[in-house]
Amino acid sequence: MDPIQTPAGGAMPSLWNLIESGGPLMWPLGLCSVIALAYVVERTVRLRASVIGTERFGERVLEAARAGGPEAGLQLARTEATPLARVLATVFERSGRSRAEHEKRVEDVATGEVKRLAANLRPLMIVYLVAPLLGLLGTVWGLIQAFATVAVKNGLGRPELLAGGVYQALVTTAAGLTIAIPTVVAYYHFKGRIERFARRVEELYVALDPLLARTEAPHASA
Repeated sequence: MDPIQTPAGGAMPSLWNLIESGGPLMWPLGLCSVIALAYVVERTVRLRASVIGTERFGERVLEAARAGGPEAGLQLARTEATPLARVLATVFERSGRSRAEHEKRVEDVATGEVKRLAANLRPLMIVYLVAPLLGLLGTVWGLIQAFATVAVKNGLGRPELLAGGVYQALVTTAAGLTIAIPTVVAYYHFKGRIERFARRVEELYVALDPLLARTEAPHASA
């Protein structure tokens, strides 16, 4: 094992010195960090309220349906191309369907929209699981090299040989945790956004259901 280059005068090593001392496993760890950052940026953009549907828009659709009936709500829902607007448009499209068929259709559309919003969260979870394991692998491999160096060089009484190897090994564990912790925080943050979207859709459907039932009552009597 090559000796680790440390700054003179007992100063703490720089970030680049730490990365270099981590060995070859720092490359896959670096790839994990790039993947996590890319998906965090992508989900931040794609899960904005203006992209998935604002709460204000849902309230406007509800007010339009109360004032002008389901047709008015449907026309307003079709003015946007957000997931929320697509689900609300499906809520108003009841022609030719029984109540059970309509509820199943709304549920299928809402479930599909939620799945699409959550699709790109899986890479974040994979990075969260893999990065610490790569760090642990680097630690074990570094310790093996450190003890092998002590054994080959007859390093009894020379703790600097062992200490240098342990230092190098622990860098990968620190790197893995540094990547995994913000990744899992981002994952649950985005998951919370999607859950809030699902609750918003459910609340709007519950608010619209009595209105739609009233408009169906005259047709049922006829």
